[in-house]
Amino acid sequence: MGPIVVATGNPHKVEELRAILGPIGVELLSLADAGDTGPEPEETGGTFEENAASKALAYAARTGLPCLADDSGLEVDALAGAPGVISARYHSDGLETDLPRPERDRLNNERLLREMEGVPPERRTARFVCAMTLASPEGQVLAKARGLFEGRIGLPGEVPRGSNGFGYDPLFLVAPDFTRTSAELTPAEKNRLSHRGKAARAMADAIAELSRPGA
Repeated sequence: MGPIVVATGNPHKVEELRAILGPIGVELLSLADAGDTGPEPEETGGTFEENAASKALAYAARTGLPCLADDSGLEVDALAGAPGVISARYHSDGLETDLPRPERDRLNNERLLREMEGVPPERRTARFVCAMTLASPEGQVLAKARGLFEGRIGLPGEVPRGSNGFGYDPLFLVAPDFTRTSAELTPAEKNRLSHRGKAARAMADAIAELSRPGA
């Protein structure tokens, strides 16, 4: 299989996926590498899987190359699964804003901690979810994968903590010992444990199978 476009404007995701898929010989291009400067497709799906598929198909059609897209977010049990599919825009109830990513992350984290006020540690269980889809320029879904990363949301004062992450990583205490946040993991640890790492390894297996002669 030739180059694959990663359908995200988030450079952190591109770096993580290159670290996992690079060793099996997959060349990953950013949207900028592929010359795509158009607007992001709207994420109107009700599930991570629906959003990942719609992005992969849209960008594959636009770039003329196979496209790998993921939709990921945080599910908090005490909030009935919120923020869910609006994790990246939780502070604005899912509405798009022109805020820089660091400011948006800060507002999302502040809202989450505010809504979790008074919830005891044992009820602050949560997980990151990643749904990943590979699509062809011809409009075919070639492969799907899913990964989960279990933990819980720390209490104010113990979080936020760590600088090796983005989004909700500084709030997310990693199971089973809950002593470190996701943002305190090394890149190698995060690739091994994270939702995106698990989904990417499953996708790597699927891509290897697709690339096999006669597949």
